Amino acid sequence: MRISIVQSCYIPWKGFFDLIGRCDEYVIYDRMQFVKRHWHNRNRIKTANGSEWLTIPVVTKGRFDQAIDEVLIEKPWAEKHWRTLELAYRRAPFFEVLAPVVRGWYERANKEVRLTDVNELFTREIAGLLGLRTNIVRDTAYPADGSKTARLLAIAQAARADRYLSGPSARAYLDEARLADAGIATEWMNYQGYPEYQQLHGDFDHAVSILDVLFNTGPEAPRFIRPTIVA
Repeated sequence: MRISIVQSCYIPWKGFFDLIGRCDEYVIYDRMQFVKRHWHNRNRIKTANGSEWLTIPVVTKGRFDQAIDEVLIEKPWAEKHWRTLELAYRRAPFFEVLAPVVRGWYERANKEVRLTDVNELFTREIAGLLGLRTNIVRDTAYPADGSKTARLLAIAQAARADRYLSGPSARAYLDEARLADAGIATEWMNYQGYPEYQQLHGDFDHAVSILDVLFNTGPEAPRFIRPTIVA
């Protein structure tokens, strides 16, 4: 049983869904500290004027140590984000087909007050649209305390996982030997080799929201979230 335990992001890039899709279970790791100017509440899209950030305004003043699942949304944002997406992707091949669906997500997200709930909504809906069969749960489903590796290990053990798939940034702190001693093999994602597709607005950019893939490739999107070469 392979598990991934990753903090949520707003409309993540294709690599995020590639990682989720390779696992039996994805744990939304939102009891960890919120980091400003990270991917938790923002992501990039391509526009006629270059790349642009879509950022959900959140309450951070005096809350420097708050966990992601405690972060509150500061003011209305969804309609502005949708209008920006509409302007950027209205000429994309599959925009008209997907627009009612994606706009519906934004209408639902606009009713949420916590960032983690917005991120979970988009993650679940996009994963479903991509045909991913991974079980998605919150980290509150499992007990977890201690250091970074100890927390991850506790969740993996509670989920009865024997493989832990991690993004490469965790190499700086993850204690592979400790997981191995508990019978859990660590596997590392490789984000190389994603195929390009016909993309709007200039030179190709891999590091944009998955919505770019969806609007430009439609039902072929799953083919573009897996590398052509996997190390």
